[in-house]
Amino acid sequence: MFIQTESTPNPATLKFLPGQTVLEAGTADFPTADSAAASPLAQRVFAVGNVTGVFLGSDFVTVTKVDATDWDHIKPAILGAIMEHFQSGAQVMDTHASAAGGHADHDGPDGEIVKQIKELLDTRVRPAVAQDGGDITFHGFDRGIVYLHMQGACAGCPSSTLTLKMGIENLLRHYIPEVLEVRPVAA
Repeated sequence: MFIQTESTPNPATLKFLPGQTVLEAGTADFPTADSAAASPLAQRVFAVGNVTGVFLGSDFVTVTKVDATDWDHIKPAILGAIMEHFQSGAQVMDTHASAAGGHADHDGPDGEIVKQIKELLDTRVRPAVAQDGGDITFHGFDRGIVYLHMQGACAGCPSSTLTLKMGIENLLRHYIPEVLEVRPVAA
């Protein structure tokens, strides 16, 4: 098994590509070791140490490290953990757990606007963000403000504010005049 790695715009995060499907559908974000109980793969990666986050996508695993740790010191152990996991035949997620589909539900008078926001996120934003090892999902819409949840490489990325404001906000405002601003939300 050969696992490729790619850098991301977030220097604390690397994208690992095992060359096979990681999740059949959706994504799974584990911002702490305690949150990784539903994923044997994420648990194994956290066990390496100095890991502060694991994000699973369709064909990649994004790992965020402690800032003080150098990638040269933990990358081989993370590669080994991912390789061991896939060679063991163990499930990526526990059978009773499921990956997240992404967007939060929205009930209310702005249903049509929210539907347009989600469609633009799914067709224009999320595929590009997945290339960088992350995901951005809809969290809410209130009085012209779109709230988005940033995951994987996007969470804590130095360029995420610029991406949010200059990229996503401009895109949504262009297509949906009711959108006035885009803001990130914490998990």
